[in-house]
Amino acid sequence: MRGSGGIFIVTVNNKQIFSKRDEGRFPSEREILDQLKSMA
Repeated sequence: MRGSGGIFIVTVNNKQIFSKRDEGRFPSEREILDQLKSMA
């Protein structure tokens, strides 16, 4: 399905760790993993 620039937000335990709208791009897998490790 074709996208139209929708919102993409990653949250963990009700805390936003990434927002496509704020960054203007999708996160890399490494970015998400690093964020999760820093929360532990």
